[in-house]
Amino acid sequence: MKRLSALLFLSWMGLHSAMAQEDSGAAVLSPTVKVGKVLVDGDTIQYMEMSNVYVYPEPTFKSKKQQQAYMRLVTNVKKVLPIAKEARQMLIETAEYIETLPTQKERDEHLKRVEAAIVAEYKPRMKKLTFSQGKLLIKLIDRECHSTAYEAIQAFIGPVRSGMWQAFAWMFGASLKKGYDPEGVDRLTERVVLMVEAGQL
Repeated sequence: MKRLSALLFLSWMGLHSAMAQEDSGAAVLSPTVKVGKVLVDGDTIQYMEMSNVYVYPEPTFKSKKQQQAYMRLVTNVKKVLPIAKEARQMLIETAEYIETLPTQKERDEHLKRVEAAIVAEYKPRMKKLTFSQGKLLIKLIDRECHSTAYEAIQAFIGPVRSGMWQAFAWMFGASLKKGYDPEGVDRLTERVVLMVEAGQL
């Protein structure tokens, strides 16, 4: 799947618009609530499903600087998590559609159109992301897609061009091979992500 390089290249810079934005431009994820009915022994019972609720101890900070770093992380997750989720959805939809095209030529032409549309619509927005937000986005894409940006690019456009994108990212101190470790170095990020997804932050 050539041509998705633009999507994944912009991911390390910071890709795509948020799923939902307020006028202020801050991304918002809303908790999910589902109401339904079920029949039990001839009686109708109403039920409600809600997002998970996560309970953690209040974070403690050794310094003002550490507290500010945490608040920055919360802000950055809120901004780029919806982008990572959109990237996942776009990859899924594009991969499914590509499978329906009978020839390689048609696939290449479709991917070229996808790339052009992504660059035209989203590149200006991505320039507004900070470097740290771009690096976080690379990790959250791995979290959402279960593969690093580098692995996705390699699967779509091959090892030579994926190596080129990795070298380009490396020049700016980033890496498309950066994985997401929710039980290790990214433990605090995972906590923030879960609470943002649940609408608790």
